[in-house]
Amino acid sequence: MKYDIVIGLEIHVALLTESKFLCSCATAFGAPPNTQCCPVCLGLPGALPLVNEQAVEYAVRAGLALNCEINHFSRFDRKNYFYPDLPKAYQITQDVFPICTNGYLEYYIDDVLCRTTITRLHLEEEAGKLVHSSGSIVDSEYSLVDYNRAGIPLIEIVTAPDITSPRQARLFLEQLRLLMLYMGVSDTKMEEGSLRCDANISLKPAGSTVLGTKVEIKNLNSFRALERALEYEAARQSRVLEQGGEIKQESRTWDERSGRTLSMRSKGDAPDYRIFPEPDLPPLRLEPDWVFRIRETLPERPLERLHRLEESYGLSRYESTFLVNYADFCQVFLELAEEGEDNTDLANLLMGDYARLAREQGHLEPQRLAGLLQILQEGLITHNQGKAVLEELFKSPLSAREIVKEKGWEVLKDPAQLKGVVQQVLTANSELVERYRGGEEKLWGFFVGQVMRTVQGKADPQMVNELLKGELTQKS
Repeated sequence: MKYDIVIGLEIHVALLTESKFLCSCATAFGAPPNTQCCPVCLGLPGALPLVNEQAVEYAVRAGLALNCEINHFSRFDRKNYFYPDLPKAYQITQDVFPICTNGYLEYYIDDVLCRTTITRLHLEEEAGKLVHSSGSIVDSEYSLVDYNRAGIPLIEIVTAPDITSPRQARLFLEQLRLLMLYMGVSDTKMEEGSLRCDANISLKPAGSTVLGTKVEIKNLNSFRALERALEYEAARQSRVLEQGGEIKQESRTWDERSGRTLSMRSKGDAPDYRIFPEPDLPPLRLEPDWVFRIRETLPERPLERLHRLEESYGLSRYESTFLVNYADFCQVFLELAEEGEDNTDLANLLMGDYARLAREQGHLEPQRLAGLLQILQEGLITHNQGKAVLEELFKSPLSAREIVKEKGWEVLKDPAQLKGVVQQVLTANSELVERYRGGEEKLWGFFVGQVMRTVQGKADPQMVNELLKGELTQKS
């Protein structure tokens, strides 16, 4: 029997606030363990929480970017459970009345535009961090707890179960991360835990409308881990079903080293969370004008920018995707494109050696790049020489034109002078010339290379080819 894969995601996004959700402790990553804590985020008796307004605003920004309905009334709840990284033994979250509902995110799978439904987006506080002795919960002898992360503001984004493949799940999460970056609500650094994903996956007979038993895979912290874990779990569940077994409703963890999911706990007999309204926090009541002002400040979304680059600037999907994925490169492109630079040449420059150099050393001022494009378009240097000039622009305060002049890199444009070089090369290789005229056309590249080497690459390749053609054919 063949099966359809059904996937739903729960994504936790740490918000980019300077202080925690319910207290004034700092949120900076990398501080010594347990140095960014207070009675509130440690859950000490008598400590009272106070909601961070910036976190609420970021949640609304994220919800608007995801085309959600913003609920002007929402409420906080206590979700009770024991775990070592949860000092209060309950989490403050939004269960019954979330701040955002009924949204969607669009993204491409190859050239097909897909849409995944967002059922809800709610605010909650982060738990602490367990540090396992072996680096993995699977085979650690002991675990330590760092409460610096406890109380950092999160939004949890929950999708409908309408994702049908591990690859689609990965592409969705990549687009969601990009959207959160564009909105400025999170740094989305997966290696620091700012973006994590739980994945629910089940199988059902192909074409059936009856969902199978779902399994949850916890705390996937990379796109690769998400895709691989779902691929493994789909194959595992398929084997179980084909052998006549039953899928257990459970939570599993992904073990990167072994490349498989491992059972953590059963969910069928899990105790109820005893969720009830948070007594220490009043409900959120958002003014419509406040929400409207936030909507007016939203920047261009990644997909909107992709379409603009294609439609207004004539870039290919590949070029547009690169620039959208690297917003700083895109800003350089837009500045120079508005000044009339050739869009394709500019995009190719940014995607080539410039990308490597800029990541290592930071961006050049757009006008310095414009100077390089100008002398390339004038034919003052070849494209190969352009790479050398670009390297110098990162080292020298001189303009591209000044660098070319200082280095003596101007292209040799005098046909008479270049013709003399061509004749010199052919005379020095008379035997090969005869072989070429006898039909060994593969020697053409050798002659071009010898001419360019003689002039140290400072010749127009097209002119070299034309002069060689003339000299090699006139005596045949």
